Amino acid sequence: MLIAADKFKGSLTAVQVAEHVTVGLRRAVPDLSVAAVPVADGGDGTVAAALAAGFTRHEARVTGPLGEPVTATFALSADGTAVVEMAEASGLQHLPDGVFAPLTATTYGTGELLLAALDAGARSIVFGVGGSATNDGGAGMLAALGARFLDRGGEPVAPGGGPLAGLATADLSGLDPRLAATEIVLASDVDNPLTGPKGAPAVYGPQKGASEADVATLDAALAHYAKVLEAAVGPKAAEHAVAPGAGAAGGIGYGALVGLGATFRPGIDVMLDVLGFGPALERATFVITGEGSLDEQTLHGKAPAGVAAAARARGLTVVAVCGRLLLPPSALLQAGIERAYPLTALEPDPARCMALAGPLLEQAAESLARDFLA
Repeated sequence: MLIAADKFKGSLTAVQVAEHVTVGLRRAVPDLSVAAVPVADGGDGTVAAALAAGFTRHEARVTGPLGEPVTATFALSADGTAVVEMAEASGLQHLPDGVFAPLTATTYGTGELLLAALDAGARSIVFGVGGSATNDGGAGMLAALGARFLDRGGEPVAPGGGPLAGLATADLSGLDPRLAATEIVLASDVDNPLTGPKGAPAVYGPQKGASEADVATLDAALAHYAKVLEAAVGPKAAEHAVAPGAGAAGGIGYGALVGLGATFRPGIDVMLDVLGFGPALERATFVITGEGSLDEQTLHGKAPAGVAAAARARGLTVVAVCGRLLLPPSALLQAGIERAYPLTALEPDPARCMALAGPLLEQAAESLARDFLA
């Protein structure tokens, strides 16, 4: 039995999900052989999944999205592969409740976190993006790594996406030279371009507190930013602005593609490789996946869909556990998931369901084992 589930956001980490599922399974089948590979798709929880897979924990004091110092974690393997999660430095989790800064939040701390990974000996970096509080196109990140973004008066532009409207010149020649020798993979489940109706401000800006006017301001500012970068580094800047992943995490994907030479890959594909999912799958005869909400987004690059696709290719049965289920059985089957066990079927009240997620998950896993294994 292989458990390869993502976190239940707001209630359980991916590691805790695996622990509770294991308890429930063994209530029904006490001698069951169980292995766990906690997974993530490049968003928040990615570093935690790497640490659970045996990576070493590192911490760095960096600049938070509002300019305040925060402690951020990254993971490093013995072979020099680092897993860096931008939300650790520039995520919504660092904003006070109810406080947003869509025009001025900065990714500067993410650049500092990447520097810390290089200082620790990283030779390749899996750069997970998601859960960001920012909309600055990665300008803050690149500035921390040595780039210069100046206004018409020759002064550095202020932090955030809004001030990029006043950007006059960009100079990437001062970027840390170690970046050129480092393989950087942009891991994301988002394939939006930088700007436009499907761009970062329009699609994700409102989630970060952006009003309709803010969205228009940010979209114009990021389009201008791309034009200035095109003048600085050539046509590739324009090409990357419409490339899949450019709009990830408030446009930090664009900054990574243009400035860091990153390669975009779907986050779940990258993380399954990094976490050793393949070898674990070879030993499995049955797979359990899941996440907090199985919904339409699950089908577009989220962890359960990636796990199910890989397991289905090997002819294995896949079932899922989840907090809530918003997909019909036909959609589950099409994704390769035989059946799902939502916690809301056991406790309909959402607040109680989240508060009691662990015990409820054990109960769901026991039912699963009796249905499929006993």
